Amino acid sequence: MPEPALLTLEGVHTHIGRYHILHGVDLVVPKGRLTVLLGRNGAGKTTTLRSIMGLWRASAGRITFGGADITAMATPDIARRGIAYVPETMGIFTQLTVRENMLLATTSGRFDEARLDGVFALFPVLKQKWHDAAGGLSGGQKQMLAISRAIVEERRLLVVDEPTKGLAPAVIEHLIEGFRQLKQTRTTILLVEQNFHMARSLGDNVAVMDDGRVVHTGTMAALAADEALQSRLLGLSLASHQ
Repeated sequence: MPEPALLTLEGVHTHIGRYHILHGVDLVVPKGRLTVLLGRNGAGKTTTLRSIMGLWRASAGRITFGGADITAMATPDIARRGIAYVPETMGIFTQLTVRENMLLATTSGRFDEARLDGVFALFPVLKQKWHDAAGGLSGGQKQMLAISRAIVEERRLLVVDEPTKGLAPAVIEHLIEGFRQLKQTRTTILLVEQNFHMARSLGDNVAVMDDGRVVHTGTMAALAADEALQSRLLGLSLASHQ
């Protein structure tokens, strides 16, 4: 029996100025699963995430979250419903310490110690760097901080845009392990990722975008097993993305 949908996009169009970026996006993110959004550069993946968050307003179509229509909601109201967004730019404050960055991400202004311990279990280096300025962290550590800020309080959905961009392979493996542990908590995740190795390692479901539309949906296992489909949809082969 399929998992119930937590997030659904139906026929979503988004314009940015005079540019028509999304052309009727249909997407289902099942509860408790990790859904990967793949596609070539310029396919509309980031615009899809920003439309979900209300950062760019959908000009047509419907976005529902937990059964509620959030299409026209303001970004803060969407976030308050339990969606955490980690943009490609990470969104951390480089002049503040790791602790201060994490504290700013809480709604109450204080930590849930048990949940904080869970974050440290995912990314132990953040405990070591707790009082260090975030600007002095490595690229991988900054990405871990950005993800940790998003999960320092319980969220219903975690939306992450290209967390491995520009990172070394060893750091990517560390991130993969962190996401694996996060999946064990049944956190629902929508992940945009260009690194097919990471996508294959973590994804339960996959949606592939091209030219502002979702052109393929299915299981990640099925896509990972079909090199011809990968080549047709993404212009890659599994052999070159180990």
